[in-house]
Amino acid sequence: MNTKVTHISLLLLIALISVGQVRAQSLKNVIDKAFRNAEQQSLLMARKYENQPGRLPKSFEGGKDTSSDSRWWCSGFFPGSLWYLYENNKNTELLKYAKLFTDRVEREKYTTDNHDVGFMLYCSFGNGLRITGEEHYKEVLLTGAKSLATRFDPKVGLIRSWDHNTAIWQYPVIIDNLMNLELMLWAAKYSGDDSFRKIAVSHADKTMIHHFRPDHSSYHVVSYDKKTGLPHKKQTHQGAADDSAWSRGQSWGLYGYTYLYRETKDQRYLEQAKNIANFLINHPQMPKDFIPYWDYNAPQIPNTTRDASAATVMASALIELSDFVDADLKKKYMKVVDTQIRTLASDEYTAKPGENGNFILKHSTGAFPFKAEVDAPLTYADYYYLEALTRLKKRL
Repeated sequence: MNTKVTHISLLLLIALISVGQVRAQSLKNVIDKAFRNAEQQSLLMARKYENQPGRLPKSFEGGKDTSSDSRWWCSGFFPGSLWYLYENNKNTELLKYAKLFTDRVEREKYTTDNHDVGFMLYCSFGNGLRITGEEHYKEVLLTGAKSLATRFDPKVGLIRSWDHNTAIWQYPVIIDNLMNLELMLWAAKYSGDDSFRKIAVSHADKTMIHHFRPDHSSYHVVSYDKKTGLPHKKQTHQGAADDSAWSRGQSWGLYGYTYLYRETKDQRYLEQAKNIANFLINHPQMPKDFIPYWDYNAPQIPNTTRDASAATVMASALIELSDFVDADLKKKYMKVVDTQIRTLASDEYTAKPGENGNFILKHSTGAFPFKAEVDAPLTYADYYYLEALTRLKKRL
């Protein structure tokens, strides 16, 4: 044996391990700093709204706070953010506020005129249940799932999203609605009532058939004929054009089919998630830092706004998706996530304590065509950022 070669090989191996450890530690430091900053901001936000009964943060535009009551689809995100922060650092003040703001959303368990009951309740009460085991939260979630189930029409096979603009849409379903199926799947497991699961699977299957194009991008809205159950109109309501790829919508799809695979182990959902991930990662208009423009086909690229919320949803989904794929794909996905998290945690996207209306992230886009929440902080960008940080930290 050539002891000299062996010695050199050993030194190279040690060096490679050391480089890997340094990089891992470096990312850990990024995550730890991100959590500290997020906790500071979120506690400031909680104190600001503590004595405003029923109010929940929404955005910060033109130097002014915008908030909502529990009826707004985003109402569950700030409570959910507080739960993730409490999970990371068992600060009792965070627990107090997580419970307080979660309670403000409880009345939505009876909501039957809004498909976003899943966003409202699963992000708030769902995380609260997962972290604390609070028995009452189970009743809230099950009641909410029953309310959401009333929006399912067996003839169409989908949960209806919107009730407005009936002159345009007969039975509109938006890609975002995939995100509300997780509540239904939880209800099926908890209650033993398989009807919840059947609703979720039917919705997921018909969405996969009718929402997605051959390149695996998706429309935002598909309206179905109530008699035939088939699409009569396909649009991208919040995107640049009907045939464009609205960035957050693509991320909703990726996230949705990833957790659908986790819960059902249906290989079709895994393939769908992988195809969407491939579309996003390799898109020619995807910036090098993987923080998408508000629409992948926006005509103003590169002179247009980004959407940090689309990046946070994508990052959180890719972290989970990496658990279900081979080593090469896992490495590819996590390299993207590494870039996204480091970018979002930088001064360019992370607000300093006390700034940005006490939101964590800057530079999201709510609805560009309607000039609403453009280049602004958004409560769901913060939520999925914290979820991504939590998932990533557990994997280091």
